[in-house]
Amino acid sequence: MNSQPFPRAVPSDSAGTQLRLIRRQAGLSQLDLALISGISQRHLSCIETGRATPGTGTLHNLLMALQAPLEQCNNVFLAAGYAPRYQATPLASPSMQAIHEAIQHVLHANNPAPAIVLDSQWQVLAANASTQVLFDLVGLTPDSAQGLNLLVTLLQPGGLGDHLINACEIRRVAWQRAAREALDNRELAHLLKQLPAPAMPEVLSDELPPLVMTRVNSQQGELNFLSTFTTFGMPQDVTVNALRIEHLIPADPHTWHTMRRAYEQASQ
Repeated sequence: MNSQPFPRAVPSDSAGTQLRLIRRQAGLSQLDLALISGISQRHLSCIETGRATPGTGTLHNLLMALQAPLEQCNNVFLAAGYAPRYQATPLASPSMQAIHEAIQHVLHANNPAPAIVLDSQWQVLAANASTQVLFDLVGLTPDSAQGLNLLVTLLQPGGLGDHLINACEIRRVAWQRAAREALDNRELAHLLKQLPAPAMPEVLSDELPPLVMTRVNSQQGELNFLSTFTTFGMPQDVTVNALRIEHLIPADPHTWHTMRRAYEQASQ
């Protein structure tokens, strides 16, 4: 890739300013980042204050040490006067065949528990058969989860959120997570502005469970799920970096039995 400087586009903040912000958001001191990246603290300080111009190799090293999202990395490269380093390859591209097959394998292996693939705007790109089974159990009507936006169906009336026993809790968690992600995602920030913000609690419970469960009101009674995420390790493409697979793991024997029986019936 051509690493020669070219006229600066966006963003307006300098590369050093952005690096300092990313470092602080990561909770690292200059000394911490210097130790992780192998760059001297003095040189790092000069980069952050604009007294030194980093090369592409130094920028890459610092951003990887900070585990910054690749879209954010591209912004830093642009601000430094370099071409964006990371491409956003369409998921349907032949070069993404291995990624596509890995996703399908994970989705299928998760049956009879639901699993969905989300992009950086919370759009559902793919889902396994058990996701439709769960929709049928709660009485949702979409022919397929693919094409839905998870944030929209959780927050807007008439969506999945209306079928959750702890809807207020799940909506708050989803809103807060999306709001954090929207700090560096203009499309997601625009979507959030169009959605109703959930009410915040006046009083918190003194007893907290190990994690927040998704509690669903279904035709077979209450179904409880634990939520986990799968992401790709060491991504070098914006599309791959944004992908995440959410797994809803049944949290009790009744939920396991209900999902397994419904999945087997749907598969016949």
